Amino acid sequence: MTWNWQHPDWPHFVWDARQMRAAEAAFLQGAGVALGVAKHLANRDHQEISVEILSGEAVDTSAIEGEILDRGSVQSSIQRHLGLDTDHRRVRPAEAGIAEMMVDLYTHLSDPLTEDTLLQWHRLLMRGRADLTEIGAYRKDGEPMQIVSGAIYAPKVHFEAPPAIRVPEEMKSFLEWFSRTAPSGDTPLPALTRAGIAHLWFESIHPFEDGNGRIGRAIAEKALAQGLNKPAITGIAGPLLRHRKDYYLALEAASRTLDVMEWLLWFADKAIEAQARTLHHIEFIMAKTRLFERLRGQLNPRQEKALRRMFAEGVDGFKGGLSAANYMTITGALSATTTRDLASLVDLGALIKAGERKSTRYHLNLRIN
Repeated sequence: MTWNWQHPDWPHFVWDARQMRAAEAAFLQGAGVALGVAKHLANRDHQEISVEILSGEAVDTSAIEGEILDRGSVQSSIQRHLGLDTDHRRVRPAEAGIAEMMVDLYTHLSDPLTEDTLLQWHRLLMRGRADLTEIGAYRKDGEPMQIVSGAIYAPKVHFEAPPAIRVPEEMKSFLEWFSRTAPSGDTPLPALTRAGIAHLWFESIHPFEDGNGRIGRAIAEKALAQGLNKPAITGIAGPLLRHRKDYYLALEAASRTLDVMEWLLWFADKAIEAQARTLHHIEFIMAKTRLFERLRGQLNPRQEKALRRMFAEGVDGFKGGLSAANYMTITGALSATTTRDLASLVDLGALIKAGERKSTRYHLNLRIN
């Protein structure tokens, strides 16, 4: 016996709920803090943070699979599906598909998870793909579904999923469990526990030819939101991307046993990390609003454009900071004008200057009360 689904007690996972109590309590407390902070956001800021978190989740969950998406295009597509103003840029099928999937997830977080939902998500994710046999349907190929690495002549098998013929029945059991363990179900489970098991169980079945990781993380988001009883995206893909190697190792280890305690503790830690980063996003948007309100009427169009471009980079900002060359590219200003504009932004307290001469860089000053 190699894999969890080959165990005679599959899919009866085991864990010690007592070991999860501290993490579950911390997650609920963090959600309360984020909700309290978010109450101070204006409606437009609520919309902005929703787009930022959804687009970040879409980009990060794709990057985990090695697919690099254009964040601006994903944001534009999300804005359009949410009925917000957009720049109407041309968006590639992959970016449009995952954007629509994220909006569907966000707007139906409290809805039951159904097979139709999963098949629709798969159709959206695989938009534009011509290399797959099954799109919007479970895999049917009789060949083993394996995750492998290494040379083709000596592959290392990290996981092998159940045969395709078993997938429909396996998914039926999974979806019934997801319904029973919801807050309104017969046997509800705490948010982190349910999300962690749901993600692992779905990945263990691996029902689709491709897209299982992205859909599995969306399922985890849905479980977390239902556990909090509010429409919120935790942003779990961000920490999983930053810890991608450990993420794959944790999933591989958990796929070999029905004892999921170690996996749940690892997953809970990353979910709490994601929650903290989401709170940082909210505080970032609030700082942006305060900064522009304080500087109202004091910025020229070039300076405002540059600041908005810096904020558009998100909480991580320009890698290494904004340079004079960046400013000239963004605004089209000449060198002398750039020098004056940047000096003025420092004097106004909008930017913090670091370094000298060619090494000079500018960072957003978000510590202003």
